[in-house]
Amino acid sequence: MQANDSVPDSVPANGAPSDQLAAADQTQDIAQPVAESSSAAEEMPSLEQALQQAQLKSDEYHDAWLRAKAETENVRRRAQEDIAKAAKFAIDRFARELLAVKDSLEAALGIETASVESFRSGTELTLRQLVSAFEKSALTEVNPIGEKFDPHRHQAISVVESEQEPNTVVTVLQKGYLLADRVLRPALVIVAKGSDLKSAQ
Repeated sequence: MQANDSVPDSVPANGAPSDQLAAADQTQDIAQPVAESSSAAEEMPSLEQALQQAQLKSDEYHDAWLRAKAETENVRRRAQEDIAKAAKFAIDRFARELLAVKDSLEAALGIETASVESFRSGTELTLRQLVSAFEKSALTEVNPIGEKFDPHRHQAISVVESEQEPNTVVTVLQKGYLLADRVLRPALVIVAKGSDLKSAQ
């Protein structure tokens, strides 16, 4: 009998049965995923750690919101203060301009022997001072003689037959005034008769 015939087919060269080797390989295959899953579990944060991180984030966002809210309130308060100061400053400036007008009127009345010409000259000077005070305060005159009737700036008290174009201002009975772009007082006017002004009759 030959030497290689004495070795069974099921026994490998190292002397271990093939069933034992297969079992060992299966054990290694099972042990490796278990070890990997254990390692992954160790790397993943626990529920308590996740909650702590979420709480830290929440506190951070809440703090940022409080800071933004406080800044918004500060901006709003400063804006209100600026508006109040601007309005107060505008009134103060207009009042200072009117003081010069009052001084001129008192000076004119203090001259007992004033002539008609000097009185007129003083009155014209005082009027110029008043107009200057109006201009510095964005108070502008509305004198729309000959202009197209504007119901937003003019108040028609009557309409008349006229050679002027219909719906134009024929007479200004009282001038109007604008404060910036807002109508402070509409001009009282008489308007040339037109189809859209019948209600003013």
